[in-house]
Amino acid sequence: MGDLETARLVLRPMTVGEAEDMVAGATDGGDRWAPGYPTDGDLSAARRLLGTCASTGDPRPFGHYEIYRREDGQVIGSLSFHGPADENGSVTIGYGLVPSAQGKGYASEALRGLLLFARERGVTSVKGDADHDNIASQHVMLAVGMRPTGEDEHVRYFETDWTDARP
Repeated sequence: MGDLETARLVLRPMTVGEAEDMVAGATDGGDRWAPGYPTDGDLSAARRLLGTCASTGDPRPFGHYEIYRREDGQVIGSLSFHGPADENGSVTIGYGLVPSAQGKGYASEALRGLLLFARERGVTSVKGDADHDNIASQHVMLAVGMRPTGEDEHVRYFETDWTDARP
């Protein structure tokens, strides 16, 4: 499984070894991580990756990706599939960036790349959610063409789907 590339970013699948190092608290050994990386969300995604690998095997290509900024090669965040497509062809995603990388269009660019990747692999719908007070994340999902599908007391739900996705 190779990298996914966008105009300014490289989305690189996280390996088990990288996830183990991150969860164990190891530093990246240099300037690879932008200040503030990994966030709590990145650590949670790395733990989820390790749990999935232990219980059902490597989820790639529907796993966890680190977001590298091409300009300086630093990891500025991550995005993940929360598992492979279900019986209806639907996946759920999550993403996040370090504060210094927010507000520059990176999240929208990364999510567009991931949506294209999913569609090319026969996924029929992608779901995500954002806390009510996370207006920026809601704007990202709207910017990439996801639409609101409901909400509960904690989060607002979004989805995009394709009727022409390949099986």
